[in-house]
Amino acid sequence: MGRGKPLNRPGETRPEYRRFLIYCEGARTEEQYFVGLRRTELSKLPVTVKVGSAHGEAIKLVREAVKHKERAPTSRADRFTAYDEVWCVMDVEAPAPQPGLTQALETARRNNIEVALTNPCFELWLLLHFQDVTGYRTSTAAQKLLERHTECGYTPERKHLEYSSLKDRFAKAESRAQGLRGHHGSTHRNNPWTDVDLLISKLLMERPDTRAQGRADSRSGRRRSAS
Repeated sequence: MGRGKPLNRPGETRPEYRRFLIYCEGARTEEQYFVGLRRTELSKLPVTVKVGSAHGEAIKLVREAVKHKERAPTSRADRFTAYDEVWCVMDVEAPAPQPGLTQALETARRNNIEVALTNPCFELWLLLHFQDVTGYRTSTAAQKLLERHTECGYTPERKHLEYSSLKDRFAKAESRAQGLRGHHGSTHRNNPWTDVDLLISKLLMERPDTRAQGRADSRSGRRRSAS
């Protein structure tokens, strides 16, 4: 090969599926949930799960997500590739909403960061996999109620979670979450309330096998229309 001749390297290519970055506020429960989801239903989808450095500081979580989003294209750890969507999973908390939440939501909006929010806390989303929740709950009460469902292995003290107990209950939890939003209206200021299901639903729809099935269904529909 002559000197100065450009190397015939293939150009950088991006996978056809979308890349997600998820920042969690909780150091255990949320991380265990999303890592469990990634290892099972999302095994073929590029999803990175990170835990924020501080609990109960929503604005700090959002700022960390913004910085990660900005450095991803030049970061070896992120394969020098930008993320298509960045999400923050946060709690409102009750009885007293965590400070800085309004600022965090505004900062997320300005930086195109999506937010999956639960009032009072992420444990409510887990509870909806097992039962209806229609009345006001503090964070502590929601955690105690979840503990009764022993199959998920959760206790407020160690906050361990057996994801396998939730795996086949998503559809019911999604329906219950939609019911809460329909009952209260579109605002996280009501308790109980969550929109975590919107994030999970989007992740499931972006799976390569789900998208392939969607394309096959579309082709089949066009053939039926043409016949």
